[in-house]
Amino acid sequence: MFQTTQSPRGDSPVAGQSISVIGAGIAGAWQALMLAKAGHAVTLHERSDQAMRDATSHWAGGMLAPWCEAEVSEPVVSRLGLRALDLWREELPDTPFNGSLVVAHARDRADFERFAKMTSSHTRLDAAGVAEIEPSLEGRFRDGLFYPGEGHVEPRRVLPQLHARITAAGGIIKYNSEQQPKDLDGLVIDCRGLAARDDASTPKLRGVKGEIIIVETDEVQLSRPVRLMHPRWPLYVIPRADNRFMLGATSIEGEDTGVSVRSALELLGAAYAVHPAFAEARILEFGSGLRPAFPDNLPRIAIDKNTIAVNGLYRHGFLLAPALAELTLNYVQRGEIDNEVMQCK
Repeated sequence: MFQTTQSPRGDSPVAGQSISVIGAGIAGAWQALMLAKAGHAVTLHERSDQAMRDATSHWAGGMLAPWCEAEVSEPVVSRLGLRALDLWREELPDTPFNGSLVVAHARDRADFERFAKMTSSHTRLDAAGVAEIEPSLEGRFRDGLFYPGEGHVEPRRVLPQLHARITAAGGIIKYNSEQQPKDLDGLVIDCRGLAARDDASTPKLRGVKGEIIIVETDEVQLSRPVRLMHPRWPLYVIPRADNRFMLGATSIEGEDTGVSVRSALELLGAAYAVHPAFAEARILEFGSGLRPAFPDNLPRIAIDKNTIAVNGLYRHGFLLAPALAELTLNYVQRGEIDNEVMQCK
């Protein structure tokens, strides 16, 4: 059980200070947004241009799936993830919450049943039920697990929306502005991901590569992310606008930014196993991002005087970012500490 503690006086440890957030990816965007909406003077610095192609968030899947992630994650991820769903709904009411669908072929039945046992809040669907919610998958799978409370966002569309809401709330965004915490006055919230690992607060941060492929086809229509269970290359297919789909994602302990032939073959082969029409899809893009992760793959908010480092979101960036921003806001305004996530020096 986690505990929340409060500063002895119960007031803000940083009252009256200007706030700088470094990194306009999903973690930094939510930090800046919540602080700006609370009335703080916030400046968000981003080292790249407005397209943000160098950001890890640019290559993310954008799944909001706390129940599915419980298969391989600690309870704190589910706790924060469930809170984050509410924050996504409050801030962006148009966020699709169509659920998630998990399927498997007969040969991978053991993995499917293991996934069912390790997760909760799902409904078992028979073949007719799968076809009812995803007509394109009719006759493809004999059953499925449906997680109705989950959602997904398209990172390249939702990040500009969050940035626009920051400026509407009075925040300032500076692109092509590469900064170090030591060079900024006031309170600094460091959301630089791997770029921050030389700092004392993040000595064990590592990069975990996630590779994706974006394809286009009008022969398949999906309303929600579909996860295909497989012992070697679990796959998710995420629908995007304009008949596009994101195929992902690998988790490779390495920090190069290319997409290997092996990964490409496995992702494309898995997509074909979901629906043979993907064989005729047009490949639009290969890409990869480096997820920042600590050894335990759990997020951390490290507080050191006037610097707050928010890092280690691993593969849960879009899921956890709103909840982590709320924890930071609670600290800034009332001195509250979530002992399961936050560390003070």
